[in-house]
Amino acid sequence: MNDIQDITSIKLLVDEFYTRVRLDGLLGPVFAEVIKNDWQPHLDKMYAFWNAALFGVAGFRGNPFAKHAPLPINDEHFNRWLELFTQTVDTHFAGPMADDAKNRAGLMAVMFQSKLANMKGGTGKTIV
Repeated sequence: MNDIQDITSIKLLVDEFYTRVRLDGLLGPVFAEVIKNDWQPHLDKMYAFWNAALFGVAGFRGNPFAKHAPLPINDEHFNRWLELFTQTVDTHFAGPMADDAKNRAGLMAVMFQSKLANMKGGTGKTIV
């Protein structure tokens, strides 16, 4: 099995991952509500995101957290997202870049969960 090597690898990863997401009973409906049936703009943005994250290639613009903040998502969604992402990487790739992609996805999930918890006041906090 090859490692993630370039934009072609990233497109395979992203396309396969979001195929799994669309079919997933927990994540599919959340994405369907936002994306409707126009997946290509989202896929293009994810190609650019992962190309920037893994290879430092300029081209990604956006604020991923801002897009996720208003969604009806919780820790269960992030855990499932990470599970599907890891499965997809492990199905197609092996090597340092594959490991880096899984690590970055895990860090992103933890960061998003933390930020969402803080927005909601966190444990024991009340927002007035």
